[in-house]
Amino acid sequence: MGKLLLWIGLFLAACLSAQTISLENFVSGISNPVEIVASPTSDNRLFVVQQSGTIKIVNENGTIAPDNFLNISNLITFGGERGLLGLAFHPQFLTNRYFFVYYNNLQGSIRVSRFTANSSNPNTADVSSEKILLTIPKPFTNHNGGSIHFGADGYLWISTGDGGSGGDPNNNAQNKNSLLGKMLRIDVNSDNAYNIPSDNPFVGIDGADEIWAYGLRNAWKFSFDRTTNQVWIADVGQGDIEEINKVSAATPGINYGWRCYEGNAPYNTTGCANASTMTFPVAQYDHSGGKCSITGGYLYRGNLYTDLVGKYVFADYCSAQIGVLDTSNTMVWSPSFSANFTTFGEDNQKQLYVAAGNTIYKIKTNNLAVSDINQVNILITPNPAKEKIYLQHVNEKNISAEILDLTGRIVHQVQMSDTDNSIDVSKLQQGTYLLNLKKDNQKWISKKFIKE
Repeated sequence: MGKLLLWIGLFLAACLSAQTISLENFVSGISNPVEIVASPTSDNRLFVVQQSGTIKIVNENGTIAPDNFLNISNLITFGGERGLLGLAFHPQFLTNRYFFVYYNNLQGSIRVSRFTANSSNPNTADVSSEKILLTIPKPFTNHNGGSIHFGADGYLWISTGDGGSGGDPNNNAQNKNSLLGKMLRIDVNSDNAYNIPSDNPFVGIDGADEIWAYGLRNAWKFSFDRTTNQVWIADVGQGDIEEINKVSAATPGINYGWRCYEGNAPYNTTGCANASTMTFPVAQYDHSGGKCSITGGYLYRGNLYTDLVGKYVFADYCSAQIGVLDTSNTMVWSPSFSANFTTFGEDNQKQLYVAAGNTIYKIKTNNLAVSDINQVNILITPNPAKEKIYLQHVNEKNISAEILDLTGRIVHQVQMSDTDNSIDVSKLQQGTYLLNLKKDNQKWISKKFIKE
């Protein structure tokens, strides 16, 4: 009985933690958002891919830049699951101005291309600069995949759908000579269309050289956790099960199991290899409660919400719920929102965003992000404060301070005097704030305080 009560208590605690998820409207007026990408520079702008064929820049204050970053609407097939689907900036964008997109061309085939931003205005792209890297014909209109990212290895990773229809009738995902239903990995630093990394698993043996992993149905979306160098893949199920995969990004040749398995359950094992050769999801969920289609997100590595740190945040499109997967692979759900979530993104401060309809939201929790307990015993007095706060036990020099509201927006910055440890907060509105102290411009310690 005691163990049962403990389990119930832990379960309720997990559920309550997940239900603290809240959304703050960041920007409206976006059309068909399918990807949100952090700025390739150090600022916190977002680049938003619109499925109809354009990429918009959203400024840090939530306004939309008047000019498109890119407009290739005349090159794509838009409708249903097809369109402009993915964007990735080259790691050396600041010097070469290269970025890469994933779209369905006018014939409906998958295409991955490189474009170049204009030298005179890197906030716009040269549409005539397209260099086509890959074109992959598709037998059906659905299951287009479309997520692209650069890994820590410097290579471009590309997720493709299985080609469409239901049940993968052409067995593309298990066919190692098809580029559909795969995770591809290519070297784009080439005068050729691309080069093949020498450690790709099927170089020199049966299988397409571009393939890094296989057995995916329609990964919508995948992301890297840079801290652990793991790749997280949300793979949309056939009719019963949605799955989340997590593996080391350094592990090649993984078979994720589709069409043989949908999640952990056998789907069509005719002609399939032994299950022991496949990698099964770390978590899955069925379609109860109106769920139907997973929208992949990110592992939270920001510093605002400690209750999310190290947890994978994702959503279900149909139930309009945001899910949180913790380090023990326990999944909990928020209540339903009045939105159908199409994609997630993170900015350069690792804060998370989610898109639905024509709006992008900031993801927040109702718990303050930074622990009340820090290794250094710095005190803020008075707390709550009206005019000034004073920092006690600060014995360091060259300290700067920034004050953030609970949305993560910096509302005040100041260089601390070596002889005066006070900060004027009289102009702040009433509420709870986060004080970040930096030593030699590196984050040192965080404290929260209340402004009366």
